[in-house]
Amino acid sequence: MRETMPQTPIFSSMLGSSCSGQVQPDMGERCVDPVYQDGNLVSGSLEALIERLVPTMDYYPDRTYIFTFLLSSRVFIHPHELLAKVGQICIKQKQQLETGTEAEKAKLKSFAAKIIQLLKEWTETFPYDFQDEKSMKELKEIAHRITQCDEENGTVKKIISQMTQNLLMALSARSQYQEIKEKFRQPVTDKGTILKTKPQSTQKDILSVCCDPLILAQQLTYIELERVSNIYPEDLMQIVSHMDSLDNHKCRSDVTKTYNLEAYDNWFNCLSMLVATEICRIVKKKQRTRMVEFFIDVARECFNIGNFNSMMAIISGMNLSPVARLKKTWSKVKTAKFDVLEHHMDPSSNFCNYRTALQGAAQRSQTANSSREKIVIPVFNLFIKDIYFLHKIHTNRLPNGQINFKKFWEISRQIHDFLTWKQVECPFEKDKKIQTYLLTAPIYSEEALFIASFESEGPENHMEKDSWKTLRTTLLNRA
Repeated sequence: MRETMPQTPIFSSMLGSSCSGQVQPDMGERCVDPVYQDGNLVSGSLEALIERLVPTMDYYPDRTYIFTFLLSSRVFIHPHELLAKVGQICIKQKQQLETGTEAEKAKLKSFAAKIIQLLKEWTETFPYDFQDEKSMKELKEIAHRITQCDEENGTVKKIISQMTQNLLMALSARSQYQEIKEKFRQPVTDKGTILKTKPQSTQKDILSVCCDPLILAQQLTYIELERVSNIYPEDLMQIVSHMDSLDNHKCRSDVTKTYNLEAYDNWFNCLSMLVATEICRIVKKKQRTRMVEFFIDVARECFNIGNFNSMMAIISGMNLSPVARLKKTWSKVKTAKFDVLEHHMDPSSNFCNYRTALQGAAQRSQTANSSREKIVIPVFNLFIKDIYFLHKIHTNRLPNGQINFKKFWEISRQIHDFLTWKQVECPFEKDKKIQTYLLTAPIYSEEALFIASFESEGPENHMEKDSWKTLRTTLLNRA
């Protein structure tokens, strides 16, 4: 049935002049208030935008519009309420076609096929919209009415049954992931571990597990892709919904905690702290220098792969104060490679250098023939900040009360780019030993990192001496 539906590749021209939003000539005066500029839909009332979502006998919305509207509509209306309105429009159109003639019956089947297609795209792209009973009830109501359009051979009923089954499987899979979501690693506070009372030979480090920077970068990429695969468009859009709730001093009970976003953010922080821990806990300067240079090489390999998130996490770990203050160690490090990496991640001009590199990776991905060349993992914190920035500088509604759809075209474009990148299949085989270490190795708290750092290279000024004395006393008092 999908082959018979008019389709437009989502964001095929990056929402340029050929962007979905053109008026369909056969729509007549069905939508009287949307505003278009150069053929692109830029604003409209919620009611008109909903009407544009629902197919008719002669019209089916572009997939770009379906994605963008379903993504952004949750800012203005709950999914179950939107489903109810779609159902009401479907009933009116169905009634107009129920004249009993053979020609009208054929039109009715065609209309039913288009409604099913819309529901399929909705349930496949945003299955979490149907997690509550109200939404499932509305979906069943629409499905029941559409089934009546083809009671003779039952084809519609079979398709709806399969669609519902797939939806329930998707919801079950997400529910299971949330149940087994990673428990955040707790920083080590044992004074024996931190104060290095154990012989150095008994301490396992990352180099004893993997001494090849490329292989470690590949395993980091495997973990990154595994985590982003569990981030969904509605998770990202909840950021906007949550900010609106805070701005309006309201608490939206329907905004689910974004566990997937929290887990991914936690992974970045843990990787940064792991890098700092691996460096600071080494007693001998020569070995510590080797560890710093190893992570510089790992970060460089991450950059070459297109894994910017792990690269930024590693650089952040090496720039933490407990690591950065190790002047004797850094004096022995060949820093030319590190300087290049820091240049790529220079925050000036809104991370201009990084954005240029990201754009290059994205272009490479579009023309790539292999999965290795398709990998693009952006710095997630910056990606979220970009969405936040877009949301804050543009209003949701225009002075005339219409929805500022131009804003949501851009937000959905960025989210769609992310969804495209996250679908890349990881070309690297999983190394269980390396990944177990990366995900479970002890990491120090910031306090513990300073203690380990001061033990490696003593305090150099009065401020550091006071800090060192206070930290050591505090830790020993806890024992």
